Amino acid sequence: MNPQQQPQAPYAPYAPQYQGYTDQPGYPPPQPQAGGGGYPPAPYPPPGTQSPQQGYWGSPYPPAAPQGYGQPQQMYAPNQPYGGGGYQPVMVQPGMPGHPAPVMVQPGGWMPIPQGIPNCPPGLEYLTAIDQLLVHQKVELLEAFTGFETANKYTIKNTLGQKVYWAMEDTGCCNRMCCGAARAFDMKILDTYQNEVLHFNRPLRCSSCWFPCCLQTMEVTAPPGNVIGYVEQDWSILTPQFSIKDQNGDTVLKISGPFCTFSICGDVEFEVLSTNGTQVGKISKQWSGLGREMFTDADHFGINFPMDLDVRVKATLLGALFLIDYMFFEKSGNKEQDRPGMF
Repeated sequence: MNPQQQPQAPYAPYAPQYQGYTDQPGYPPPQPQAGGGGYPPAPYPPPGTQSPQQGYWGSPYPPAAPQGYGQPQQMYAPNQPYGGGGYQPVMVQPGMPGHPAPVMVQPGGWMPIPQGIPNCPPGLEYLTAIDQLLVHQKVELLEAFTGFETANKYTIKNTLGQKVYWAMEDTGCCNRMCCGAARAFDMKILDTYQNEVLHFNRPLRCSSCWFPCCLQTMEVTAPPGNVIGYVEQDWSILTPQFSIKDQNGDTVLKISGPFCTFSICGDVEFEVLSTNGTQVGKISKQWSGLGREMFTDADHFGINFPMDLDVRVKATLLGALFLIDYMFFEKSGNKEQDRPGMF
């Protein structure tokens, strides 16, 4: 005698408890039938009646209702819409026009690195997303108390206070002690991974208007060995004047300073001008407090420029800031050496 075909019951995630036996999980054993063994057939509910509240063989999960009858009880939580506590959907794909480039988040107070910037020297991606930098020189206690000239160190930050670069002077002790603020130097600009992304080279030259053929200059390379611009002092009697040039030697910006660069409870500003004389930015030596100004040469600077300016020109302007610091605000033996004009 062949048993009748069993209807398909929904799968349960685990086997239910069988009340007639011990508390071990599992299904009940088959009940003996007259004429043969096997499970008893479970009849379908007659048309027009509700499905039983309890499933087959005591299972708490109801069977699927045949088509045309009442809907089965909801067994799982309904689908949640986006924004209900999970991850947000990706609304903007990287590189889409009109949207900012993706960034890589950096720990330790560092600015996130913009990603996917085309035609940009490695390490200068930061400069594509900012129009202002703050440069803070580190206070050297040995230099403050003894007057012994030490190598300068700087922290370069954005307006949010996030670190963008480190700057470290690379000079010899004899060079610093003998030549003072007029010394030749190499300045290394390092990123968060201590990679050198910019290099400034200042040769030993004069700055006075009495030597027009041997005025100050600085070479900017990024990465080191690849020239991207120059800073050159222009001959002037009354005010400091500089030219910002590209890698081909063409002037792209000008810098004009004040007649007196001595900081008396206020900022000293150098205007950044376009080639037609329009101001597009500035380099400011910021007042950092009476004690800091009197007893150290650890200065604070700010520089701003157009956001859409070429990153190579931005980097060259940063080099001009360091050249201005050494020419007008670096002390020798903690002694102020400022003078009016360019004499």
